[in-house]
Amino acid sequence: MNREYYSWDSEHLGRKMELLVFGHAGARALVFPTRVGRFFDFENWHLVDCVKDHLENGWLQLFCVDSIDEESWYNDWAHPKGRIDRHQAYERYLVDEVLPLTRYKNSEMFMMTVGCSFGAFHAMNFALRNPAAVGKVIALSGRYDVTKEVDDFRSLVDDYYDDDVYLNNPSHYLPQVSTGPYLDQLRKMEVIMAVGEEDPFVQNNREFADVLESKGVPSRLDVWPGRWHRARFWRNMLPHYV
Repeated sequence: MNREYYSWDSEHLGRKMELLVFGHAGARALVFPTRVGRFFDFENWHLVDCVKDHLENGWLQLFCVDSIDEESWYNDWAHPKGRIDRHQAYERYLVDEVLPLTRYKNSEMFMMTVGCSFGAFHAMNFALRNPAAVGKVIALSGRYDVTKEVDDFRSLVDDYYDDDVYLNNPSHYLPQVSTGPYLDQLRKMEVIMAVGEEDPFVQNNREFADVLESKGVPSRLDVWPGRWHRARFWRNMLPHYV
């Protein structure tokens, strides 16, 4: 199986960024790590192995990116405005630096986003904000409202709220979409969510699935029995949805 490592100094982030590529052809998949995770987690947790057949047969190519969550959403000492600004710089890095690499490596037009836990938030938010670039979302055990406190998971913006928070909070901005080219583009996308029935954000998943359905976005929510917020369970989930 093809495996490649890349790193460069990001123009948008002002720091070194790293990523791993697995596979040689097929649908491009932008893979986000979990909360404050690293680009090598998907490999270390054997999530790459569970789609090995897809990679070796040229059906799928993974681009596993690094996170900067410790500088953005989970930067506790920073003002929430600084957190969201840093996240938006991360999105510009993905759009202007990572996506061109994926296209250079692979001429396949179809791209999906994939993520587990907070990586599912990134996968969902990136896809909904860039629907012309993404054809499918696979979001496992995700949260789609960064303002809510659920169990031990706190709000990631404290009591702060502005347009940038709103526009990066899928549970807030998607319900407000009514008509127009943006919604038309979303309706070309497939969204798959999976969560355990005892996972902290199962209700958020159900509510967000209802929003997607109300907008006519092709979507699917699978609620698995038990609590599935662990890598060993994601290894069972992922092959069902790729």
